[in-house]
Amino acid sequence: MAIVSAPGKVEFQERTLPELLPKEVLIGVKASSICGSDLHIFKGKHPSAPLPVAIGHELSGEVLRIGNGVSRLREGDRVVVEPVITCGRCYFCQKGEYNLCSQISFQYRKGQGAFAPYFIAKEEWVHALPDGVSYEEGALIEPLSVSHHAFKKGNLQPGHTVAIFGAGAIGLMLLLMTRLSGAGEVFMVDVQNHRLKKARALGASYTLNNLEGEAASRILEKTSDFGVDRVFEAVGLESTLVQSLKVLKKGGSSVVVGIFEEQEVKIPVNLFIQKEISLIGSQGYCWDFQSVLKLLAKGEIHLGEMITHVLPLSALQKGFELLMDPKSEAIKVVIKLD
Repeated sequence: MAIVSAPGKVEFQERTLPELLPKEVLIGVKASSICGSDLHIFKGKHPSAPLPVAIGHELSGEVLRIGNGVSRLREGDRVVVEPVITCGRCYFCQKGEYNLCSQISFQYRKGQGAFAPYFIAKEEWVHALPDGVSYEEGALIEPLSVSHHAFKKGNLQPGHTVAIFGAGAIGLMLLLMTRLSGAGEVFMVDVQNHRLKKARALGASYTLNNLEGEAASRILEKTSDFGVDRVFEAVGLESTLVQSLKVLKKGGSSVVVGIFEEQEVKIPVNLFIQKEISLIGSQGYCWDFQSVLKLLAKGEIHLGEMITHVLPLSALQKGFELLMDPKSEAIKVVIKLD
């Protein structure tokens, strides 16, 4: 199993597989993808995952063994895993809002990462992978669920104009969601041209490089100073958060889904009063796996176009380095274990 032992260093450790508990399944991992939060861990800057820590939580695979009491799954099933750990007893869990669980955690934070041959999960968090969806694409269902949840929080209506700050995997998946929703013009903002090129290919109306002049002023110019109805901040920087507020139309809302390495930021707070705008947080996913799996089964979203590199497990360190190097033009790196 892979861990980040120090900033910039991936190591592998051998672990003994424990016996399956009731309602658990053993999954042979077929593919895992590197997440943006994994990159924060790789840099040693994840606010909730101090080093050393296991890495990998976006995975697909095959059920190899089932524990007592498992009724919905069978050996040989193709599956994806929702890698959350919740208490099931708190106020939020009882309401069905398990992403807000008072004790929420994730498998990698408890020592089980997905960059490994095997993964154990409770049956309730394991979902069938639709026919026709590859294991490599299946490894991207977890980030697609993150994007889907943020999209729901935005309450986007047909014809709404949108700005998305950050054209990484989450931002690009949000772009796909906006296109399905019947949104109007969509502005994509990033600092890497290869990501913006991908955004154009996926249907962005405008792509803006934030290093070539502040994107906020250019979006306001394009919208006759009205701004946009909805913004998604998928970067995690003070500068892009501030820009996301500046470009909002009066009465608009900005959804924050990026992870901030620096947790104390300054924002122009009077904008909330002057424009009656809203700032909304988005935490993980909650019943979103089921929704995106239906979209994939219907062929309404194709995740393969997000994948730029497929590497063996032995090249995991290289995968992280590719994502840290803008010259590599990596967007989504998938580790194939078969």
